[in-house]
Amino acid sequence: MRTIIIGGGAGGGSCAARLRRLDENMEILILEKTEETSIASCGLPYYIGGVIENRANMQVAKPEMFKSLFNIDIKLNSEVTAINPQTKSVTTKNGETYTYDKLVIATGAVPFIPKINGLDLIPHFTVKHLADADNIKTYIKEHNIKQATVVGGGFIGVEVAENLHHLGIETTLVEMMPQILPPMDEDTVCYLEQEMQKAGIKLELGDGLSEIIAGGIVLNSGKLIKTEMLILALGVRPVAAIALKAGIKLTPKGSIVTNEYMQTNVEDIYACGDNVAVTDFISQDKGMIALAGPANRQGRCIADHICGTPYPYKSTQGTGIVKVFGLTGAFTGNNEKQLQAKGINYEKMLITGSSHAGYYPNAETLTLKVLYDKESGKILGAQAVGKEGVDKRIDVIATIMRLGGTTADMRDAELCYAPPYSGAKDPINMIGMAIENIRQGLVKPYFGTDFTGMTVIDVRPPEVYNAAHIENAINIPAGKIRERLNDIPKDKPLMIHCFKGYTSYVVCRILAQHGFKEIYSYAGGWSQYVIESKNKK
Repeated sequence: MRTIIIGGGAGGGSCAARLRRLDENMEILILEKTEETSIASCGLPYYIGGVIENRANMQVAKPEMFKSLFNIDIKLNSEVTAINPQTKSVTTKNGETYTYDKLVIATGAVPFIPKINGLDLIPHFTVKHLADADNIKTYIKEHNIKQATVVGGGFIGVEVAENLHHLGIETTLVEMMPQILPPMDEDTVCYLEQEMQKAGIKLELGDGLSEIIAGGIVLNSGKLIKTEMLILALGVRPVAAIALKAGIKLTPKGSIVTNEYMQTNVEDIYACGDNVAVTDFISQDKGMIALAGPANRQGRCIADHICGTPYPYKSTQGTGIVKVFGLTGAFTGNNEKQLQAKGINYEKMLITGSSHAGYYPNAETLTLKVLYDKESGKILGAQAVGKEGVDKRIDVIATIMRLGGTTADMRDAELCYAPPYSGAKDPINMIGMAIENIRQGLVKPYFGTDFTGMTVIDVRPPEVYNAAHIENAINIPAGKIRERLNDIPKDKPLMIHCFKGYTSYVVCRILAQHGFKEIYSYAGGWSQYVIESKNKK
């Protein structure tokens, strides 16, 4: 039997290797449009910035390795231009025709390049292939670039901006949305935005690219930005034209439709990777989520189905992580904007914790946010930001979600503890406990920076309050709360805040048991208020 795979990236390469491990006698052929297979696409920004110095390290699996270890043939520079299901054959741009028993379409996606007036007036690049990174590095070196602009604030845009900065280039990032990194919410991503600005990156948010003139770009607001080169990081579009011509069903946005075994509507043709529409883990809606991990797993799923050991690819959570200078941001599931757009009811909680035990040296602040269903405790999404330990918290929550766990399972999770690594109650336990307190009606959280119509009570020590506090806040230290109950107004809702959000919760419980009714604990404490306040400005 012969299986042909169109595309040698994450999905195609994974599928081919798994096929060989399951069937030593199968004929496997990869047809790759470019001169590259299995490159570390996610590492390209770091190769541009010189963090990854050795170009050879960017090629995860070379054609020679596919042939010697797996006995898989790869034909480079072989762009497939037509699929003929009737004859079970494919035709390449070179005029070659190959027949197949099984076909896998792993053509991935390509960077979106907008139709902008004057685009040819400034050298512009996208970041998809190793050759793209080579071209960028060469251009920077040969022209001694001092100014660069990145258009697009997603993963690639943020990472490229950081790495251009590492090269000593004055860098501006332009993003049409009011924030960078769309998978995150404003109350978590604001930490990353301020980290970029602190490092020297100029952020132009809520302002898109309008036109290009000699020596610069003009934004929708009319603002002119001088620049010597552009990096376009405006997202990707699925490559599926040949699938459509072959009668394969696509979504309205151009992604290939498959079933749970990654089969298309045409017999013996599968698809995987960035060109397919995946099922969202939370909403069950179909959509495009371009991530390397899911693409690899989809390729493996196809190989098992072809070889007679089928299992379904269930859905994609959209779990991701990004380094932004000294901080890390990570997420899984849906964010608030996605839940609102889909009409899914949710509640949220945010805490400020520590990467490890606070009494052990060098503990770092970690912000953790969880979105959940109040009735069932189902976890709908999570986000985290910090210097250390961000990845493991989101990985654990993503796993709990995948296994159908709830916020109560976060409360009860038995996780590693030693002072250098965590506290006896990990931040995952802490936010699980906080959410269960909310679900039991023990406390109400408060978010944002608008306290109109409320009495704000700051329960931190006086010396801390005197250094900086919310305007018009009343200072009653937590240890004095019982003896000063008569000083607390009862004609307005009360918003209690402390350093991180725990002491304010304790004070809320004291007040509730002394007859106070409408009481709120500020989620995340003073540090969260400060970062959000700065972001509003």
